[in-house]
Amino acid sequence: MHCVGNGQSVLGIVLAGGEGKRLMPLTADRAKPAVPFGGQYRLVDFVLSNLVNAGFRRICVLTQYKSHSLDRHITQTWRMTTLLGDYVTPVPAQQRLGPRWYTGSADAIYQSLNLVYDENPDHIVVFGADHVYRMDPRQMVDAHIESGAGVTVAGIRVPRDQASEFGVIDTAPDGRTIIGFLEKPADPPGLPDDPNSTFASMGNYVFRTDALLEALRADAADPGSAHDMGANIIPMMVRKSDAEVYDFDHNEVPGATSRDRGYWRDVGTLDSYYEAHLDLVSVHPIFNLYNRQWPILTNPPQLPPAKFVLSGTAAESIVSTGCIIHGTVRNSVLSPDVHVADGATVDDSVLMPGVRIGPGAVVRRSIVDKNVLVPPGATLGVDLATDRTRHRVTESGIVVLGKGERVEP
Repeated sequence: MHCVGNGQSVLGIVLAGGEGKRLMPLTADRAKPAVPFGGQYRLVDFVLSNLVNAGFRRICVLTQYKSHSLDRHITQTWRMTTLLGDYVTPVPAQQRLGPRWYTGSADAIYQSLNLVYDENPDHIVVFGADHVYRMDPRQMVDAHIESGAGVTVAGIRVPRDQASEFGVIDTAPDGRTIIGFLEKPADPPGLPDDPNSTFASMGNYVFRTDALLEALRADAADPGSAHDMGANIIPMMVRKSDAEVYDFDHNEVPGATSRDRGYWRDVGTLDSYYEAHLDLVSVHPIFNLYNRQWPILTNPPQLPPAKFVLSGTAAESIVSTGCIIHGTVRNSVLSPDVHVADGATVDDSVLMPGVRIGPGAVVRRSIVDKNVLVPPGATLGVDLATDRTRHRVTESGIVVLGKGERVEP
């Protein structure tokens, strides 16, 4: 918990229980927020870094599906000082209200209200765990407190013709009061100050605690509810005229460049996950991992530095610790402990920890999960017709291999 203006206290809750079915096979053995990203990070590191950098350091991470690697990562990485009572703790489904799993994101919080009662905060920050972005949540909390609203929803401006892919926020002429919360509408509403744009919900909310408790109790008593934050809780509060939007455009992150300011990606599909990686590796990256004023934090593995052997090269790429490069790597992200053998080529690809690329192998436009061995002379992304008979291939032609998946020589 953290105190902001006027001595108001804040508790952080991160929703990290999603299955991530659209990211299969990367989520076959792990929760979506535990999926590796950007070399040495996990997806959950982005939201936790934003909260901790803002000074919110009492955080509960609600987990559910295949949560072992996520629980382990949080407990080993996100250790706050006990001297000040700070913590980041994973909270699995505790079945406090009966022998059942969480039935939705709102139910996850409702079943975990003991966390709220223990801390008794004035406001609760509820953020999702699987987006790639930088944000200073304190600025959103300050705007929420100033507004007096029961809930404030973070909205990002997107072109109106692309907004049907998102949950959309419709505002009154003042541009702040939410009058509609629409799920993937066919005809998204424009903004009062920009008819060609609309607000997409970022899945980040700040609640006045009493307002959230009232909404959760009403929702729990509704047998027809899906018990979802975006589908049920927010529309309920919109109907009470108790919801406002926070314009992500107004968020000023220290150290942000004009190129990566306002960056936010929902990496819910394999194609968007792949594209977000390519955003990292250009000379002037669209998302800059090297902003030291607002760092993305994690606990990198204890491995020796990366090594380039003889003719080994890497261009426009991220190469993590423990990597040994003997072949050629271009426009790719290599996680820790990846080996690329002599004569092998890796182009436009994402390789996760422990991947081994054999001599003469070619890997193009691929996502390769942990501990996959690509045998000598084998290819991925070269013959998509053959790849489709053996591996997952996305609509845009990205070849995706799950953990330990076998590659034909």
